[in-house]
Amino acid sequence: MDDALVRAGRALRLVLLVVLALLFLIPFYLLVRNGLSSEQDITSPEWTFFPGELRWGNIRELFDDPSVPFARSLLNSALIAVATTLGTLFLASLAGYGLARIPYRHANKVFYGILGTLLVPAAVTFVPSFVLVSSLGWISTLRGLIVPTLFPAFACFVFRQYFLGFPRELEDAAQVDGLGYWRTYWRVVVPNARPVFAAVGTVVFLGAWNSFLWPLVIGQDRSAWTVQVALSSFTTSQVIRLHELFVAAVVSVLPLLLVFLCFQRWIVAGVERSGID
Repeated sequence: MDDALVRAGRALRLVLLVVLALLFLIPFYLLVRNGLSSEQDITSPEWTFFPGELRWGNIRELFDDPSVPFARSLLNSALIAVATTLGTLFLASLAGYGLARIPYRHANKVFYGILGTLLVPAAVTFVPSFVLVSSLGWISTLRGLIVPTLFPAFACFVFRQYFLGFPRELEDAAQVDGLGYWRTYWRVVVPNARPVFAAVGTVVFLGAWNSFLWPLVIGQDRSAWTVQVALSSFTTSQVIRLHELFVAAVVSVLPLLLVFLCFQRWIVAGVERSGID
């Protein structure tokens, strides 16, 4: 009887997981289905699981569209996301390690000051940030899109909390070998903190890739558009190109899936250790 209940429970969990997985995949199915359809198939009142003819030419049409430099937008988003992620991991991990391990009587005050910036709405700092970037001549440049986003307070907070629980024995052994704080951080701490780096890096990469308002305001020239800005240009008051919008959405999602598949193991471990929600 007990074995039967256990098997029934497992079967129920399996069915529930399958149903949830299918529900999760519905938006991706809609993106692919509509991206390979014509405008008539997308807007037709008669729904079909897939159109009779899959229009693979929509992909070529997307990249050949002269009004939207989508290939350039993909490159810009990739450069911005990678640079923002690497810069944030380096600066935030250094700050977190310093606040957690280097003796300084005002370390807690600095940490609370950094946490205080989380309470300031982004709308309050948006205009001053734009004025500063404009005065530096960084409008429609990658510097203007990257530099102001390099130090999110949440990343510093996560690293600081993680390093507080980092084994001191490893650091003590490094100091016995004559390593200072910098070499201890670089040779001992970083190699043993890959999960939290992967978890924070993934969150930062997703945020940089999906950012819309700041790139929209700073990237005023089409050569500085990002993927999200390019996606918005397919639906305007003058024209609506649904098939290009959907196929562009599919292409823009692929890098995110690739990042997740490559770093999945470390991301899960990093979330467990750092408590990122």
